[in-house]
Amino acid sequence: MVIIVKLFEKPGKENTDETLRIAVERAKKGDIKSIVVASSTGETAKKLLDLLEKEKLNLNVVVVTYHQGFHGEDKISMPPEVEEELKKRGAKVFRGTHALSGVERGISNKLGGYGPVQVIAETLRTFGHGVKVCYEIVVMACDAGLIKAKEEVIAIGGRGRGADTAMVIKPANMNTFFNIEAREILCMPRLKK
Repeated sequence: MVIIVKLFEKPGKENTDETLRIAVERAKKGDIKSIVVASSTGETAKKLLDLLEKEKLNLNVVVVTYHQGFHGEDKISMPPEVEEELKKRGAKVFRGTHALSGVERGISNKLGGYGPVQVIAETLRTFGHGVKVCYEIVVMACDAGLIKAKEEVIAIGGRGRGADTAMVIKPANMNTFFNIEAREILCMPRLKK
């Protein structure tokens, strides 16, 4: 069953606090063991941890951030001290190649054209960039062994900074990508750009 709880008028980081509140409220039902959150600098992840601590919810929190080099050779988005703080607070931090781009994006950037993974990513973006991010981070976390494919999770994403989309997803690994299922859409932007 897919349930949309809230539609924001526009995408953007101004929806972050409400997105996190909605996700935590959904987690309070008690059937979810893990939350996977995209966080480039760690700020969104810190806010999520603050809310979970306030609500006394002890969940497996997986923070997915950009791979080294995403914003330039050898550059990392999340400062090491922020990553350490998140880990000390109980979160698992995953830095890795995007599941829905990776080498295929490198080939397209160099040679032009597109591949099937980019078609999947663009199709998901028609529902909103945050939907694509939610799918992607869940696959990445599942492949890293940080969540289980058989357990529904809450995924939180957006574009660039902040969050504007939260979903309940039944995960899948990259090699079984089409087994992934969007079970609930908790919030998302009405306008996509």
